[in-house]
Amino acid sequence: MFHSVGKFAGQKEAIKAALASFADHWCATDDGRWAELDRGRQEMLDRWGDLIGAPHGSVMAAENVTACYHAFFEALPRAVLAGRKVLIAEDCFPSLHFLLTGLAPRLGFELVTVGLREGAVSVEDEDFIAAWDERVAVAVVTWVTSTASRRCDLAALAAHGRSVGSIVTVDITQAAGCLPFDVNAPVVDFAASTSLKWMCGVPGAGMAYVSPALLPSLEPRRRGWFSQPDPFNWQLDRFSLAADARRFDNGTPSYLPYIASLPGLRWLTETGIEPIRAHNLALSARLMEIADAHRLRIVSPRDSARRGGTVVVEIPSGRSPAGVQRGLMAAGVVCDTRSERMRWSPGLVTDLVGLDRLDRELGRLLRG
Repeated sequence: MFHSVGKFAGQKEAIKAALASFADHWCATDDGRWAELDRGRQEMLDRWGDLIGAPHGSVMAAENVTACYHAFFEALPRAVLAGRKVLIAEDCFPSLHFLLTGLAPRLGFELVTVGLREGAVSVEDEDFIAAWDERVAVAVVTWVTSTASRRCDLAALAAHGRSVGSIVTVDITQAAGCLPFDVNAPVVDFAASTSLKWMCGVPGAGMAYVSPALLPSLEPRRRGWFSQPDPFNWQLDRFSLAADARRFDNGTPSYLPYIASLPGLRWLTETGIEPIRAHNLALSARLMEIADAHRLRIVSPRDSARRGGTVVVEIPSGRSPAGVQRGLMAAGVVCDTRSERMRWSPGLVTDLVGLDRLDRELGRLLRG
């Protein structure tokens, strides 16, 4: 279930130790707590930046991916958006669509949603490109979809965006930490992810890369003492925004989610994406064999180059997907469903013994 909550060996103990360290520093009778908390939060941002090739000072923090996108859109010069389009696909993560629907009338842009073809399970790249003209100010690209695990051709999409002068943003939430990603190959302007899923963290720590070329033109609407080059400037008439991504900070930062998520990101960066992806591919191949054996339609691409870290199947008509999920859960196999689709995301804590159990229990539940 790494598409939702990632795990690693010793996770519980590592998070407990991080929280205990936080409590020790916070409750100490000295003035060193803030520096220690800043170091932990900054390490989280720096490690995530290193993971995606982002230069130092180009990573901002917010509560979640939606909050990162909100801060970015609000910071864009009004002339960039007014009277123009923002492009997004129907199979985006819904939270971003909800956000943009609300921002459109206030910021003066037209939200264009590229739909699915009849009978399709995901939006095709060529359909997205066909809707992407010179009036598109910002495109919100979903790298890997959450409901079909379909990986887009980001190189082709980014190249088209450059050719028409759009700002290219990417939601990398669904596969960051399982698939390699580099903000410079292809070049994108903004990329956001969560501390959850393959990052193996806790809720509340969103991160986003903002292109250094864009940063000077961005003026976040939420600002505060931490937005400044020197947070300890108290002169009311001398406020200025930090030159780097810290300009997206505002009041006193939220530290605890970043500190509690840091063990997962440390484990991820020290383990490396290559062995995580290799294990995921091997088990995904077995999962597709299991799906075929039970005549379950595989919704996600069979080609690993076009698939994220999740194998998505459809539970046949006449069987309750939620009922099958509960049956698997009772047998110790954890997965989830979205409507009739069931998602299987194997990480390093998943093994072939668990997949054999899934195979047996599916047979029992689908016959019953």
